Amino acid sequence: MFETFDLFINQMRKEITSIGAAELRTPGEVDEAIKSEGTTLIFVNSTCGCAGGIARPALSIALKGKKQPDRVTTVFAGQDREATERARSYFMNQPPSSPSFALLKEGRLLKMIHRSDIEGRPPEEVAEFLSETFREYC
Repeated sequence: MFETFDLFINQMRKEITSIGAAELRTPGEVDEAIKSEGTTLIFVNSTCGCAGGIARPALSIALKGKKQPDRVTTVFAGQDREATERARSYFMNQPPSSPSFALLKEGRLLKMIHRSDIEGRPPEEVAEFLSETFREYC
């Protein structure tokens, strides 16, 4: 049973890393990415249906646009707990949400896209919201 679940999680991870997102699996990796010069997108991945059916495909679509953040990263809620907690510590005054997207610049939160902004929408609509965010801030 656990072996099947691990395969399932690994597939979800690969879906994001295959489009260029760097996995942040430790608090130190989160700190390094967020404090780097320029913009960093953090995708808070999860096992829920709206992550797989909407958020991950939306990110893939949005990353085909001209404007993109300097870094695209991901943490996995429920899997890499300490890294996810550290990432969320940078999302000032925002409730925990997964899946979600956070765009930061040198440690400062610029834009947060919560699960409530993702759930029930088609991937193309969420991708356009991400693309608008990239055009505005990147």
